[in-house]
Amino acid sequence: MKLTFLGTGTSQGVPVIACNCSVCLSDNTKDKRLRTSVMITIDGFNYVIDSGPDFRQQMLRENVQDLSAVLFTHEHKDHVAGLDDVRAFNFKYQKAMDVYCDENVQRALYREYPYIFSDVKYPGAPKVNINLIDKNQEFHIGKHAFTPIEVMHYKLPVLGFRIEDLTYITDAKTISPSEIEKMRGTKVLVLNALRIEEHISHFNLEEALQMIDLIKPEKAYLTHVSHLMGRHELVMKQLPDHVSIAYDGLQVELE
Repeated sequence: MKLTFLGTGTSQGVPVIACNCSVCLSDNTKDKRLRTSVMITIDGFNYVIDSGPDFRQQMLRENVQDLSAVLFTHEHKDHVAGLDDVRAFNFKYQKAMDVYCDENVQRALYREYPYIFSDVKYPGAPKVNINLIDKNQEFHIGKHAFTPIEVMHYKLPVLGFRIEDLTYITDAKTISPSEIEKMRGTKVLVLNALRIEEHISHFNLEEALQMIDLIKPEKAYLTHVSHLMGRHELVMKQLPDHVSIAYDGLQVELE
């Protein structure tokens, strides 16, 4: 299994428009962050978690030739805004894209993309098959099992996913004990860490490190990072050896 970080930035990305802070002006490519998304490759099948506003750019950068499914964590714009661009895969393979999401995301997609779900199909509109998932039930895509993990993004439920020894969590502020149990034993943990200071709806760095200490993965990666976290190279010096800030394009091989 391979994990590719398509984007590791928060909703505004990094650099932020009109910002002149040291992070946004950095010439280090690891300080350039598209909106958060990952691609998981298993047995030659590609699964993307969240298609944000930079989805097209991410697919082109990684030269993705086929995509088996898109999984959504929640309905915020920085996680769903790129769905229209699955058209390229529709056209190439002459099949609809499988989408996995909960009912909250389904309602948002109907609202944001009425032309996709209209009874009268406009020529060239994307084609998707929505597969509803439940936080309490494991689901399969082909032969691959996915376990949903519910976290709270302030008051909004968000789904993370566990796939074998990988757990991916984004936009979390709190996680209930029962959902934390689903994460136990994971070898690679991806977790959001927005900034140094506390935030109402995201883990800050301290909270993310506390959760990592609780789960005890072999390796942890921080994502959904804002420019307020600081420069990549400086923050890395402050982290434990088994924790890294992810960066766009990073690939991690899992056994």
